[in-house]
Amino acid sequence: MTPGAAEALRLLEQQGGTLAVAESLTGGLVAAELTAVPGASRTFRGSVTAYATALKQELLGVDGALLAARGAVDAEVALAMAEGVRGRLGADWGAATTGVAGPDPQDGRPVGTVFVAVAGPGGLAEVSALRLAGDRESIRRASVAAVLDLLVEQLRKACE
Repeated sequence: MTPGAAEALRLLEQQGGTLAVAESLTGGLVAAELTAVPGASRTFRGSVTAYATALKQELLGVDGALLAARGAVDAEVALAMAEGVRGRLGADWGAATTGVAGPDPQDGRPVGTVFVAVAGPGGLAEVSALRLAGDRESIRRASVAAVLDLLVEQLRKACE
């Protein structure tokens, strides 16, 4: 369990907020980290693992034209995934991961290209672009840590 998961859930509970997660390259690892924290059910609503590009549109409402123009590994797509899961699962906050863990490039993006995003109430939104090195597992794990860190950062900003 990463420290970011526990801290994010603590901040969500403190604020009376809820969270939903949309995952692609992490394949459910973010949800697993969150649900490993005792009491996660008080704030974590659920997740959607939209690994296939078409599911990003069908389940999360990502604009098909955006996906066609930019591909699934894109900052705008990550943000749309976060906003989509937030709306579809009825949460205050949405977080998302999309990227290339390898072994091959995708959508013209090299292995290690990752975008993580957080969308919150009142139009709060942030995307981070990452260039990660390592094998498939280390890229996926680093993506989990990055999205949870971004979520904690945004939750702290919301408290200010």
